[in-house]
Amino acid sequence: MHLVFASSLVPCGAPESGFDIANHAVVGALRRAGVKVTHFGFKWPGVELADPDNTVCLGEIDPKTDTASTKQKLLWLAKAIANGTTFSSAKLKVMDDQALRAAFEKIENVDGVVLNGVPLAGAFEKILTAKPFIFIAHNVEHISAQANAKAASSIIEKLMFQREAKHLEKLEKRLAKKAQFVLTFADEDREPLGVDGDERSLCLPLVTPKAENYKDGRIKAFDIGMIGTWTWAPNRIGLEWMLQEVMPHLPDGITLAIAGKLPKGFPQRDKRVQFLGRVINAKDFLRQCRVIALTSREGTGVQLKTIETFEMGLPAVATQSSIRAIANLPSNVRMAETGKEFAKTLADHVLDVRTNVIGDIDGSTFRSSQIERMDEIMQTALNKMSGK
Repeated sequence: MHLVFASSLVPCGAPESGFDIANHAVVGALRRAGVKVTHFGFKWPGVELADPDNTVCLGEIDPKTDTASTKQKLLWLAKAIANGTTFSSAKLKVMDDQALRAAFEKIENVDGVVLNGVPLAGAFEKILTAKPFIFIAHNVEHISAQANAKAASSIIEKLMFQREAKHLEKLEKRLAKKAQFVLTFADEDREPLGVDGDERSLCLPLVTPKAENYKDGRIKAFDIGMIGTWTWAPNRIGLEWMLQEVMPHLPDGITLAIAGKLPKGFPQRDKRVQFLGRVINAKDFLRQCRVIALTSREGTGVQLKTIETFEMGLPAVATQSSIRAIANLPSNVRMAETGKEFAKTLADHVLDVRTNVIGDIDGSTFRSSQIERMDEIMQTALNKMSGK
């Protein structure tokens, strides 16, 4: 079977972002099932393709909103309104349908398509849904847009996100209805897409790229660690909750290190907190932390940093939202929901790690169980697409 993996961005370099890591896992599962995969989409400017022999690149594009100029944002918005598309799809409408169809038709012996998320599918829906397809919903995007609208700081932002949510909901449900099968990364995401029955969709477990085999002990420089792209609204909500609702209840002697890109002008509010910015190696950073704080409060889909933490066998404290799609919780992970409860659980967990009451565990069992279930579900999806 030969499938085209149609995505806004094709793989470039080693997978780093949550989007890249999820795509790497999905394509790995497809190839383990014997599928020939051809990547189809745009690439970041000035970077090398990770899999050039199996990639059809449509050109270079930088779709980041947070670094775009006001003029560029307004152009994207005008294009979205003119074409009746989402803001995210308008960013990719840099070529006409005829040019994209010509690029697609050059790919030989295509049996079907894997629609990876909604942006590219929304920009070129008729072409990309002409063949049998599996729809992969990384998140329920319209719910994220609704959350962004509620958190918006201006009336213009609020109206933009409300418009995006309206168009995204129609697009996501339409793609889910047309698809031969739908794969989500959290069970809770199936119902809002209108495909909560197992005959139409399943939740696909994920893994990260294979972890290094660390032989040396950990040097624990920080009590608590957090890592993520904090410019993304759902992540920022979890970060703000940690700083505002959890930190005030933590003992003075406990430190917190936060790695990852922050919004411009993000204030330093507590001397116990260190903002490290983007780190060279995320796994090396996590290994420097006694306990990982998994603080998701909003959003859909799966938390890739949760999976990475569990695969590495690190002690953690997590909210319920952080363990979406996780069936088996590792023995050194604790749960808490309110800020005060989360702080107490963190403090107790840090003390247990400091005194060697609890420590790292072997994460390979967790990883193996994820891969086994992933392969079973991917085969189900492929069977449905081929009519078996």
